[in-house]
Amino acid sequence: MSWNAFDNGKSIGQHGSEGGIIIRDEEHRDGARITLERDGHNAPLAITWGIYGWMCHTRFFGTEPEAQREFETMRAELSKIVSTIPIATDPESRAVSDSLSEFVRRFP
Repeated sequence: MSWNAFDNGKSIGQHGSEGGIIIRDEEHRDGARITLERDGHNAPLAITWGIYGWMCHTRFFGTEPEAQREFETMRAELSKIVSTIPIATDPESRAVSDSLSEFVRRFP
């Protein structure tokens, strides 16, 4: 499995980047993280994801079923993206940037 509990699950119940309580937090072995938190500053639920060294993005949701469903969908798409990330000097870096832009457009 490419995804594992971030920090061995120690972040669950802690405050997240949006000021809410973390209820799911996973890290991809190739350098990505996705976090779901409840009762944050801006919305009832938020998903924050990042690809280390590339970018970070947050989405907001009104219901937990919607947020959980989107967490699964986004996690699968992030797996595809991180598998394409080349070393920094590789010309394919542009393809990764384009994939990230498309991801943000698809998941605003």
